[in-house]
Amino acid sequence: MENSKTFILFKSMPSFSKGLSRSVDMGNTIDEYKTSESGDVADYIAIKSDWEAVGEDIRTSIKKYGKQVGQ
Repeated sequence: MENSKTFILFKSMPSFSKGLSRSVDMGNTIDEYKTSESGDVADYIAIKSDWEAVGEDIRTSIKKYGKQVGQ
């Protein structure tokens, strides 16, 4: 999960204890995100990461299917 593309914009990985403490964090002071030049750059990084994860899922599925059909 450390290399997870899902959490690429976070400075540190989310955890159960952080999630629990967020429920009482009325000022939203717990979350820390990486900074970007602009919102557009942050969006680009997030979308790129999402599509890389989709590509990896497709590659994994193709390999599994190939093993099932004997290729």
